Amino acid sequence: MRLRADRDSFADAVTWTARALPARPSLPVLAGMRLEAEPGSSALRLSGFDYEVSARAEVEVSVEEPGALLISGRLLAEIVRNLPDAPVDVRAEGSRVLITCGSARFTLLTLPIEDYPSLPPMPEGSGSLSADSFAGAVRQVAPAASRDDTLPMLTGVDIAFSGETLTLAATDRYRVAVRKLWWKPQVADLETSALVPARTLHEVARSLTGGTNLDLALSAAAGDRTHGEGMIGFDNNGRRTTTRLIDSDFIAYESRFPREAAGRATVATAPLIEAVKRVALVADRNTPLRLSFSEGEVVLEAGSGEDAQAAEALAVEFSGDPVRVAFTPEYFLDGLGAVHSEHVRIDFTAPTKPVVLTDVPADEGQAPEFRYLVMPLRVA
Repeated sequence: MRLRADRDSFADAVTWTARALPARPSLPVLAGMRLEAEPGSSALRLSGFDYEVSARAEVEVSVEEPGALLISGRLLAEIVRNLPDAPVDVRAEGSRVLITCGSARFTLLTLPIEDYPSLPPMPEGSGSLSADSFAGAVRQVAPAASRDDTLPMLTGVDIAFSGETLTLAATDRYRVAVRKLWWKPQVADLETSALVPARTLHEVARSLTGGTNLDLALSAAAGDRTHGEGMIGFDNNGRRTTTRLIDSDFIAYESRFPREAAGRATVATAPLIEAVKRVALVADRNTPLRLSFSEGEVVLEAGSGEDAQAAEALAVEFSGDPVRVAFTPEYFLDGLGAVHSEHVRIDFTAPTKPVVLTDVPADEGQAPEFRYLVMPLRVA
């Protein structure tokens, strides 16, 4: 293989592909990134795969000699991010690869490409939506997913497909985040779901190109948990990611949301977030954030006794009997930070029952797009 590439576009494609590489590969060859240039083509195809997640990107290059090689992906990504501003030349010489850019020269060893697994094919397309909308929805929901791998079901984000509606949901048992958004399905009556690893979905979302469309692709077994071979694919701006689904049913979370509220508060979102951050400065992991709601005011408090203490009051629209609740500051902030409207609506049932945070729709009577249920802490 011998080729020349623009430094910026080459570095961008390598960096994006390297994100899918495992930090601790089960086999040395899985740390590799495959580079392939086919005869008669002006595109260099880059790919990575660890048997769970695959990533494929293409970049326009000038191909002098076609070929394929396997090279340490993370090392290559580090190198290309620090190259000088000049064209990049890549030349394979036996078991070595010479990378030249301006006056910089690197010689790297190749990995045995014959031992590298074949990447799974992209599933059949299911529909598309705005990449910005999808990325925003993932950022709202993914923080609620569990980080405890002992319960795989809770480490995923459930994507429910129902006609023109996508519903993303995640939970770690102490909170539930749900976001609905519109998309364009290829099959109007599509009714299925896919439980996607939250870490992978987060990486997909953060690497999407703004102002573009995202194509979603589901394998035939995606909605059939009995096969255990479900797969979902994401195609954005010529870059494709596939991942195996979590082979489990997601919890029936709708029944956990209270049907009626005994009290409701409406607060300006940004000032409340800033107040929570300030008051929480004196709260460690075991110290709750306490909020007392009454007509026209909410008082935030943290700390007590001989510990450091903080308190702050904010104006609020409140209806119902005065209520005092306590939360883990991190959980409460995750919900507030995911609200995209100018004001946040907080619904209460009882001090020890779930509290629901939602955005405030622009049109009165319209259902909120985002809901966040969080369990209060019991305090004396």
